[in-house]
Amino acid sequence: MSATDAAFAILGVGALLAGVLPRVLERRPLSMPIAFLLLGVLVFALPTGLPAPDPLDHPELATHLTEIGVIVALMGAGLKIDRPLGWRRWSSTWRLLAIAMPVTIAAVALLGWWWAGLVPAAALLLGAALAPTDPVLAADVQVGEPTDEEDSEDEVRFALTSEAGLNDGLAFPFVYAAILIAQHGAAPGGWLAEWFTVDVLYKGVVGVVGGVLIGRLLGKLFFRARSEKLRLAKHSEGFLALAATFLAYGVVEVAGGYGFLAVFVAARAIRAAERSHDYHQVLHDFAEQVERLLTVLLLLLFGGAVVSGLLAPLTWPAALVALALVFVIRPLAGWLSLRGAPGRPAEHWVIGIFGIRGIGSFFYLAYATAHADFPGEPVVWATVGLAVVVSVVVHGIAATPVMAFLDRAGERTGAESGAG
Repeated sequence: MSATDAAFAILGVGALLAGVLPRVLERRPLSMPIAFLLLGVLVFALPTGLPAPDPLDHPELATHLTEIGVIVALMGAGLKIDRPLGWRRWSSTWRLLAIAMPVTIAAVALLGWWWAGLVPAAALLLGAALAPTDPVLAADVQVGEPTDEEDSEDEVRFALTSEAGLNDGLAFPFVYAAILIAQHGAAPGGWLAEWFTVDVLYKGVVGVVGGVLIGRLLGKLFFRARSEKLRLAKHSEGFLALAATFLAYGVVEVAGGYGFLAVFVAARAIRAAERSHDYHQVLHDFAEQVERLLTVLLLLLFGGAVVSGLLAPLTWPAALVALALVFVIRPLAGWLSLRGAPGRPAEHWVIGIFGIRGIGSFFYLAYATAHADFPGEPVVWATVGLAVVVSVVVHGIAATPVMAFLDRAGERTGAESGAG
């Protein structure tokens, strides 16, 4: 049996299970990411002849695989949020982005430097990589399919979905700061001004503006083109979700902006172009199916990396940093940031606790380590790997019963009551 034949067979089994497991595991305290993570461990532990999927040995491949997984998930997240953009309606999101994420980055970086013994650049990279809530693995705690009701979403699912859609792009400046520190040293005199003007202001503005422009142009083409033949919404072509994803990401990246930010913003602009059209459901369903297949592949490879030694360089202090992130830092930062926000205390705690870590963290690590040398790089990878394993297992088991408990207790707040 060749490794290629084995890979085809495994991918076939994985794709089949991706269609079956969501129905089988529905309302059970077990998630699809847990199942595929375990399957990856099993497959690569057996003598299949498959090469070890070590991201440290294949950083470029790891970068691009995780990159595709994240941007497809961002398009799906942007399309399925029903709530229109607004300062008060999205107040939970702004708090999570402006308070919870920087606090998480600072706390993890401080522990990584002071407790785990990482150099400043590696510690900051660890904090930046672990801060964002992942849009790929958080399906169990996100909003459902697009609907016609603007205020139908509860605050918990909306906050986690919108946070995951925006914080991947907003974490990038901190990743660039870690790269610049690795290249030029911790003294800010040689890089701070350039970082703030280029990596914070310019790239962020280009990401938002580019996403809005591309999304509006595509929305006009999809729903209001003068020629009926070009009014693509009438033809229900789902694959155009990928066209929108790659177009927004590629154009903005070429312009030097943050493509992650542009994809989510473009999805929101497309949704706003004709909010209640059935075509949003078609686009969302296609994006979700592609996202599920990519998730299967990435989790199989991640499971293989774990069993192949990804966690071997882990030290006890680094392991405690990963555990502190999942069980202490993110829950507290999320809860504190939501004081005074819409929702009840129980909802605030759930939002804080379910900041799931995943594929996006691996993208940031692979990207940064391809652009600079970070002392202690294997320890950083191992720490992130452990945090993602713990997050996948703990959050995957807890998501269904916790959400069901909130439903039964009536502890849900929607946009209408929250805005009041």
